[in-house]
Amino acid sequence: MKYAPVLTRALVFGATVTAAILVIGSAIGYAVAGVPGLLSALVGAGATAVLMGFTTMSMLVANRAIKSKPSSRRYYAIIMGVWFLKFLLFMTILLLVRDQEWMNAYVFFFAMVAAVVGSLIADIVAFQGARVPYVGAS
Repeated sequence: MKYAPVLTRALVFGATVTAAILVIGSAIGYAVAGVPGLLSALVGAGATAVLMGFTTMSMLVANRAIKSKPSSRRYYAIIMGVWFLKFLLFMTILLLVRDQEWMNAYVFFFAMVAAVVGSLIADIVAFQGARVPYVGAS
């Protein structure tokens, strides 16, 4: 089965939603906390966009690597490997920004949450609109 069009569509929808949240969150962050709020929203939504993009990209790469073997160990190794790298990157980002003076923790948190929820909704919309057959042609 070919999932690349669905995953590409999810990637585009997620990027669009995250870009909108980046702009809106930055404006709200600036209104609430000034320049630190603006920067916090940019970093929070931007980091979320990168991390959420890794998920979809890993699925695209894994689907290409398995060549129609859905129970392949290679598929799960790629997905879990990227998940582990995402976790390490997320922890690194948190450690780097936690004590910065330009950082507003509340704006950062809410920008990340909004971007994650928005990206998940975009994924749902992309997958619901997909036309993937349930059975293969014999």
